[in-house]
Amino acid sequence: MTAPAPGGPRPFDPRAAVVTGADSGIGRAIAVALARDARMDVGITWHSDEAGARQTAREVVRQGRRAAVARMDLAQLPYAARVVDVLATELGGLDVLVNCAGTGVAAPFLDLDLDTVRRVLDVDLLGPLLCAQRAARWMIAQGHGGRIVNITSVHEHQPRVGTAPYCAAKGGLGLLTQVMALELAEHAVTVNSVAPGEIATPMTGQEDVDVTTVSRPGIPLGRPGDAREVAAVVAFLAGPGSGYVTGASWAVDGGMLRMGPMAGSHLAGGAWRRP
Repeated sequence: MTAPAPGGPRPFDPRAAVVTGADSGIGRAIAVALARDARMDVGITWHSDEAGARQTAREVVRQGRRAAVARMDLAQLPYAARVVDVLATELGGLDVLVNCAGTGVAAPFLDLDLDTVRRVLDVDLLGPLLCAQRAARWMIAQGHGGRIVNITSVHEHQPRVGTAPYCAAKGGLGLLTQVMALELAEHAVTVNSVAPGEIATPMTGQEDVDVTTVSRPGIPLGRPGDAREVAAVVAFLAGPGSGYVTGASWAVDGGMLRMGPMAGSHLAGGAWRRP
């Protein structure tokens, strides 16, 4: 890349990324997009689906990029975060981290037990924090900046009945993103969150569904999202063109947040469209 003009932005030419939870769904779509569109080698983590992670790796390799695969169990902290270092070493550096691994629980607030709450917070909040620390140290040592993208949810911004630990974790990750953005800016490391709404993935029971065939009257765009639509936003935030974007939350939700996530997924008709 050519050197920037005096006072201009630092050059950023990312070569290696780690995407946690990339064995399926949104994580897989992100890994493939970074390989295809941003020409990055990709480290892929998985928790219980090694075959899925290997499939993601094959798709990355088909884009002409290298793939590295490792198991990561974010319920086993702080040790699990060491996987970031393992993958960065194998890839020869680290320019981008996407914290995509996550879990959730559906249970009334009064029925929650402490072990369940702790597990969700470990995987969805503390794990991303520790992974981001390790990634940021690589980026700072390399000296040319970096990108950290935290995959949150519309529930970073609005609650949903029966998902107290998940909402607490995602809301916390959203504010953590903002603090990280402030503190890492001097190192030219940007930090943003991406907040998906309903996306057609295995997690929502819609793997390989054509989203244009699914009706969601309560979502302004009228359908679920495709994982590749989330990945496209992440690819932008991970690339050189997003150098002046940090500390922001990017909703990819078809307008769901304008309706409220419970209304968006539960309204059965379109009468809300008329005054």
